[in-house]
Amino acid sequence: MRMDVITLFPEIFSVIRDLGVTGRAHRQEIWQLKTWNPRAYTADVHQTVDDRPYGGGPGMVMLPDPLKMALTDIRQNQQESGALATPVILLSPAGKRFDQGVAQRLADSGGAVFVCGRYEGIDQRFIDHYVTEEISLGDFVLSGGEIAALAMIDAAVRLLPSVLNTAESALQDSFHESLSGLLDSPHYTRPEVFEGASVPEVLLSGHHKNIALWRRQMSLRLTQERRPDLILQARRQGLLSPADEKFLKTLSDK
Repeated sequence: MRMDVITLFPEIFSVIRDLGVTGRAHRQEIWQLKTWNPRAYTADVHQTVDDRPYGGGPGMVMLPDPLKMALTDIRQNQQESGALATPVILLSPAGKRFDQGVAQRLADSGGAVFVCGRYEGIDQRFIDHYVTEEISLGDFVLSGGEIAALAMIDAAVRLLPSVLNTAESALQDSFHESLSGLLDSPHYTRPEVFEGASVPEVLLSGHHKNIALWRRQMSLRLTQERRPDLILQARRQGLLSPADEKFLKTLSDK
């Protein structure tokens, strides 16, 4: 998988390239990262990449030409290296909400070109002509698209084969389809007693069936408490079993 990022701050992406499981996977060439700075595609001494918006208003808007030239270089580089022309994703508050399903789609694809905006935004004509999809990390505003791109790349890369030490780790993540899109259950490790609180006995029992049932019920309980919308979504999709529904009823009866 290859990720290309158009950004004014390429140094930010050294974190995901060099550290943690994504860094290890990058060194193992499981995925590739290339950054492209729009300032490299300017002709003036100040390397100007923004200008005042037509119609007035606060802030500055990123110019379309440097972004277009960066994307042109990306396409040429992809072609020369035999890579596919990947979709162009703009990190934008107006985009579709990012979730685990989008992360899985990215992991299953050949990658993407991420456009990280800054200032008040980027010229709409670049979006209209070149952007495949707009994606938002959530209902809040960041200083630029870099943090959102980092989060999305991390979420996708960790789903690639051989990135995590055990493939089952990703299968037990919150929001994963193996959990019916619900939140994961609580986890415990040593010591058995911490500040007077003990590990639940069932986890020490070695009885795998009972442990699986406890984890499922704790997943249902936590999701019902924190994200009841996910319970409703799983119910609409037919992902809850009769045993799940019976347990949820015991919670509502309390």
